[in-house]
Amino acid sequence: MRTLLVLLAVSFACLARAQTNEMVKLNLASPLNFQVFQRQTQTGGKVVIECFLETTLRGTLTNLDKLEARLVGKSVDGELSGDWQPLPFDNRVRRFRTEIAAPAGGWYRLEMRLIGGGTNVAEAVVEHVGVGEIFLVAGQSNAANHGEGRQQPRSNRVVAFGNGRWQPAADPEPGASGKGGSFLPAFGDAMAERFKVPIGLVPLAIGSTSVREWLPKGDAMAAPPTTGRNTILVGSNMWVSAGTLFDRISGAEQPFGTNGFRALLWHQGESDSHQPPDREITPAQYRRYLQRVIETSRAAAGWRVPWFVAQVSYHTPEDPGTPELRAAQKSLVTDGLALAGPDTDALGMEFREKNGRGIHFNPRGLQRHGELWAECIGAWLEQRLAVKPVDK
Repeated sequence: MRTLLVLLAVSFACLARAQTNEMVKLNLASPLNFQVFQRQTQTGGKVVIECFLETTLRGTLTNLDKLEARLVGKSVDGELSGDWQPLPFDNRVRRFRTEIAAPAGGWYRLEMRLIGGGTNVAEAVVEHVGVGEIFLVAGQSNAANHGEGRQQPRSNRVVAFGNGRWQPAADPEPGASGKGGSFLPAFGDAMAERFKVPIGLVPLAIGSTSVREWLPKGDAMAAPPTTGRNTILVGSNMWVSAGTLFDRISGAEQPFGTNGFRALLWHQGESDSHQPPDREITPAQYRRYLQRVIETSRAAAGWRVPWFVAQVSYHTPEDPGTPELRAAQKSLVTDGLALAGPDTDALGMEFREKNGRGIHFNPRGLQRHGELWAECIGAWLEQRLAVKPVDK
């Protein structure tokens, strides 16, 4: 009888474990495939792991013992060890979140396993995880997908985030307006080549927008923008921002957390240069509005996000720019509120669409636009990291 009871107990334990093996699934909320995490030093950063157990079982999963993860692949400094790392685990709960240190580089393969009774109960894999540089890109059409000819990165380490997923940064970029080409692939290629790490881009730009459309909700405007969008009439000759575009910036910043991306790139100005008299704003108003966007978005993010502001006012060969508006953009740099982006007004007819008559860039212009951004950002980033570019 005693032998029978022992056999029944062993059989019950095996049955419980078998049921758990069949009914528990390990799901990952983070990282996503092709996700980039911002490195915090030249040599490394942290990968956020968030997972949950999908099971119909209730209560404590008594036969589950531990959760482990490892990164496999090649970093800037060479092959990873591939050692398994224990993660925080409590068999009374179903969801887990932690961070693991990781060297700069990628792509890495993240492998996870849930162990019970010395065997793998469930596994999960993410094929592409990187630790590198992340940039947000805002402004109007020449920062979005309105260029002549779609581009795609040469490097497989250049990706974009939009609509809830990371993906290779082939135009049109997710999250930005337009269905044409952008400067982002060229910028990403140049940065990936210079720093040898994955480059993550977060496109936010919307074509034809004025700086006043990016103001926080309720901020007053001196005149409505030419598009008439993102604006609310609140009285006779009184307009305020709807805040929709400002929320695009703050909503994109917050999930990354403090120092969770490197910088924001701002390329905008055409829609505030030589507009109809009843839609025009002064250069001083432009400066005040953009300063307001920068400072308020930093407050919303909770840290002093580096902003790079380009000099932008070009329309056509006959209207190649507005010196006063360019001076207003430059004054933000001079006064220490922003960092200097490229001067894209210098890209004339040979870089423009419609045989040089258009405002948007042709393929040559998109390439050069991206390279100019990389020259500005790259030089600054080398100083910030206090290193020379990685030579490998």
